[in-house]
Amino acid sequence: MAPHGTAEPQVRPGIARDLDGLTDLYNHYVLRTPITFDTVPLTPKGRMQWFLSHPEDGPHRLMVATEPTPSGPERLLGYATSSPLRPKAAYATSVEVSVYCAPDAAGRGVGTALYTALFDALAGEDLHRAYAGITQPNAPSHRLHTRFGFRPIGTYEQVGRKFGQYWDVRWYQRELGGSGD
Repeated sequence: MAPHGTAEPQVRPGIARDLDGLTDLYNHYVLRTPITFDTVPLTPKGRMQWFLSHPEDGPHRLMVATEPTPSGPERLLGYATSSPLRPKAAYATSVEVSVYCAPDAAGRGVGTALYTALFDALAGEDLHRAYAGITQPNAPSHRLHTRFGFRPIGTYEQVGRKFGQYWDVRWYQRELGGSGD
């Protein structure tokens, strides 16, 4: 077995036993960064509805990246999701995507592996565009999204306040090529 941190990430759909790890990973970003505008840590019970809104098929997916550990269960390295952009019916062929990686997994290709698997899974869905909102500044996320064909389309200036500071969110879009094209 490869030493901790050297194995290729394994990507698969999220399952119920991932919920604690997904919540812990997300809470890192809630408590320490402006990357998410949630300001209060979540609980696995509080994240259950979010988890259930990402089944293994359809346009709203949850992909997780893991690596084996020598002592037992796999370790969660990150996750990516596609979620409804807005609740109104005309938005159904658009999704908002996001990716979160464990802080110690940076630079290992986890985000790339997650987005590759997510966009492969979405390829057969009736989707037209994917959107991503990135709190500024965030050069690594900009590079990842650009690598996957996203282009910036505008910025919501000072749209969120966290840690006593206002933050901009730059929006990106990517065509997905659903059957409505």
